Amino acid sequence: MENKILVQKNREYIVDIIDYGCDGEGIAKIENFTVFIPGAMKGEKVKILIVKVNTSHAFGKVIEIIISSNARQNADCNTYKRCGGCNLRHMKYEETLKLKRDMVQNLINKTLAKKVIVKETIGMQKPFFYRNKAQYPVGYNKNGEIITGVYAQRTHEIIELDSCAIQMPISQEIAKFVIDFMKENQILAYNEKTRKGAIRHIVVKVGLKTNEVMCVLVTNEKTIPNEAKLVEELKAKFPEIKTIVKNINQKNTNVIMGDKNKILYGNGYIQDKLGDFVFNISPLSFYQINPIQTEKLYNTAIKGAKLKKDDIVLDLYCGIGTIGTFASPYVKQVYGIEIVEQAIQDAKENAKLNKIENMEFYCGDVEQILEDVLQKEKTKPNVFFVDPPRKGLDNHTIQNILELRPERFVYISCNPATLVRDLKEFEEQYEIQQIQPVDMFPFTSHVECVAVLQLK
Repeated sequence: MENKILVQKNREYIVDIIDYGCDGEGIAKIENFTVFIPGAMKGEKVKILIVKVNTSHAFGKVIEIIISSNARQNADCNTYKRCGGCNLRHMKYEETLKLKRDMVQNLINKTLAKKVIVKETIGMQKPFFYRNKAQYPVGYNKNGEIITGVYAQRTHEIIELDSCAIQMPISQEIAKFVIDFMKENQILAYNEKTRKGAIRHIVVKVGLKTNEVMCVLVTNEKTIPNEAKLVEELKAKFPEIKTIVKNINQKNTNVIMGDKNKILYGNGYIQDKLGDFVFNISPLSFYQINPIQTEKLYNTAIKGAKLKKDDIVLDLYCGIGTIGTFASPYVKQVYGIEIVEQAIQDAKENAKLNKIENMEFYCGDVEQILEDVLQKEKTKPNVFFVDPPRKGLDNHTIQNILELRPERFVYISCNPATLVRDLKEFEEQYEIQQIQPVDMFPFTSHVECVAVLQLK
């Protein structure tokens, strides 16, 4: 006999919110059928409208809050509901930190044999204006005027931004300035349908500690009309700008940056400091978005690894070599592997810049080149750091690590679901000593974790 779904689309219900989902949305049960309700909070009684029904669950939308949570606050942003950039602005900050810890704990309780107790999330003192990289799409509004802002959730419609509580203010000022210049000088914005027009995106990167700024103009055309004038005016208005780069992207794609960069001013990169180290940041290189929390994240990882002078460290998915750099003063040797060519060039430059002599970098897919690197170097690293993309570690790499049996192994993750899935594979051979969530993206449902493993 089939379970008849009693929840109907377009009907209103009054429900109690009993828990949170993995994106921080409220969860209610109607006749034991699960309903996800964005913007609702645990402990609340709300009136909802059902907007979508699947076979196993439904989605609702809050119409009225009948009993409100003490941890609820008024969102401090006008575009918050539509942009989806930070989906937890209706919660007090402390509540978001608790939610993130619980999210990781729930996954562990469901998946792992040994129920490790997750530590309290490390938060920010001032969880605002923390993003050091902004990517603004450029397009037209309904009246045909050029605008920039952020994409509305799940669409390619641009919402104009008055202000944003997570981007650094200078990023927004530069973007507005470029838009005004485009209007005055008849520079066309890119049109996704016709694939014509000059400017597609404005990308701004800021060195938090150095106050150096990079402006990248992502263009669909090889030359921007009045290019030289735009560069001069940007330099005059924003003395913090150290370099301006034109990035050419003529592909019909939603990937923001193309492969070709042309430097219009400066030397094509800016610098920032993390801990005691200086890093060069180029237009295409990955650099952590929230440097204040990155220091806390890396210090947690380094402390957890209990590094010793004769350790040999392997840093997989090393990016521009940040974590290996942090580890280098405490150990004998660091090897880094990363697939992005530009990141490896930057990593080598950064090692030189910081006068680090015990680091070597290899470019390639971790899956494919790990064995070759270890054979070439005739070495057996005893401490591993991994910081993989959202999809986590692939089976091949997991098997490699299990065969190489490092004594200590630190897994930095930006996706708790794949982290816990992967930890399950290591549980037999390794003791999971600690799992520490770090709030890298305040008021969003993202959570970064440091997991420390010790060979049994």
